[in-house]
Amino acid sequence: MQEKDLALRIAQVLYDRKAQDILVLKVGHLTVLTDYLVIANGNNALQTRALMEHVDEALSREGITPTRLEGQNESRWIVMDYNSVIVHLFHPEDRSFYRLERLWADGNNRVELPFEQTSEQAEPAQ
Repeated sequence: MQEKDLALRIAQVLYDRKAQDILVLKVGHLTVLTDYLVIANGNNALQTRALMEHVDEALSREGITPTRLEGQNESRWIVMDYNSVIVHLFHPEDRSFYRLERLWADGNNRVELPFEQTSEQAEPAQ
């Protein structure tokens, strides 16, 4: 699976499980650590952990496993490292505090998500 496809697949899995504020950033031109970041949050630590478990299960069924998994015990900031894609799952307060999107967004690297287009098209014009 290509890097962008993996990032979009993860975003879709998170969306299907009601993750909040899902963001995918292409960061390969900014760092050697990864090509894409997927950032999202749950409503609380319990949901954040459930999101991590769901992503892990969904991708494991496709033969894709993280090389590293951090933060699942506290479930306030969970990092799932898939090499070319790093997933950050936050408790809302921690996401507001660390503001990763401000560190990594360059104004042109946000990846448009298919489900964002669908919800924008479904909204009636005002």
